[in-house]
Amino acid sequence: MNPNTELPLRARSRRPRIPQVLREEPQYRLLFSGQVLSILGDRVMMVMLPFAVLAVGGDVGDVAIVSAAQFLPFALLALPAGVWADRFDRKKILVASDVTRFVCQLVAGVLLLRGNAQVIHLVVLAATYGAADAFFAPAFTGLLPGTVSAGNLQPANALRGLSFSTGSILGPVLAGFLVTVVGPGGAFLFDAGTFAVSIACLIPLRPRVVTDGPHAEDLAAASPRFTTSLKEGWSEVRSRRWVISFLGGMAAYHVVVLPAIFVLGPVLAAEELNGARSWALITAGFGVGCVLGDLLLLRWRPRFAMRVASLMLVGASCQAAFIGSGLGEWGIAGLELLAGVCVTGTFTLWATSLQEHVPDHALSRVSSYDYLTSAGAIPLGNMLIGFVTVSIGLHHALLAMTVVGVTAAVTVACVPAVRQLPRPATHVADGSA
Repeated sequence: MNPNTELPLRARSRRPRIPQVLREEPQYRLLFSGQVLSILGDRVMMVMLPFAVLAVGGDVGDVAIVSAAQFLPFALLALPAGVWADRFDRKKILVASDVTRFVCQLVAGVLLLRGNAQVIHLVVLAATYGAADAFFAPAFTGLLPGTVSAGNLQPANALRGLSFSTGSILGPVLAGFLVTVVGPGGAFLFDAGTFAVSIACLIPLRPRVVTDGPHAEDLAAASPRFTTSLKEGWSEVRSRRWVISFLGGMAAYHVVVLPAIFVLGPVLAAEELNGARSWALITAGFGVGCVLGDLLLLRWRPRFAMRVASLMLVGASCQAAFIGSGLGEWGIAGLELLAGVCVTGTFTLWATSLQEHVPDHALSRVSSYDYLTSAGAIPLGNMLIGFVTVSIGLHHALLAMTVVGVTAAVTVACVPAVRQLPRPATHVADGSA
């Protein structure tokens, strides 16, 4: 090798590799840049919100009330938000949502820092935040295809999933730092700043109008009547067997499987392992698995995306068995790493399939059923599993959760419409599953 060329080649090999979708899609680059920091702020607040309630003199019941206040508007407004996102400018909805949440976090931060915050203030602000969040989610899903070419749709979703995965790892660490240095009020201001960045990136965004293919906008198809639009959204869901089947599988996952992570996992770690340290290791293993899964899907584009998603849902539904396996903290963490790959793969391929096959004029309404299924099912599952565990015991509950969750996922994987759904040719690259 020529010594004069060796150094430049080595220098090039050390350059960070920017994902292709960020290099090729300037509009997605704007969208992603605003969201990656905002997602980190969200993950910080998931840890910080209970401490903020306790800091103003609240108790455990008040923590539950504030959490419910943030969740309930999302559950109530998810379907109407999908209708409005299909009828109006999605970019303006995103900006309005971010501005509202920016104001909520700014006000909460100032009140906390000045020592004037009360639980009722946090309840009202949390409810307003949740309402704005309900409008953001379906509008974002509907807008994303307008920021990328057809071939970059899956990598765009995978990269967004990667931002969630890394945020879940870094968010608690940053939250711990912020609560020590600036307290809950400073953490709220940090989150407000992330929304300011998101707004700054959204304002110059110019998503294209989809004029051909399955995403072609059909403005005439959008009924001016709200109730009619809502019914049309359900018709779009019901007319696609693969959509309604997978929604059922996702509902079972959120009701039956996720409580193993949110409720029973920490309890088992406290009773049978080394408490918070063990649970931190297990959740870190899951986070690493999510990152690996997202990196995989940046490149691998399976020919039958929903077939792979359904098989990954089976793997994701084994988490109750993983938690109750008795393999110790390192063994469970290893299994949760595999679960993380399956979970992020399921969600990425599911979101991509919706965006590939559902017409643009109905995409936000269809996706709102997905958000309602997810957000609406989690608290229901958490409550149910509490009663079940008291009745039959921790390990029997985990076994029952495994049987029900895996059975539901296998049923979805056996639906022909799920297994045989093809991908548009422009969305496939060297995939085969």
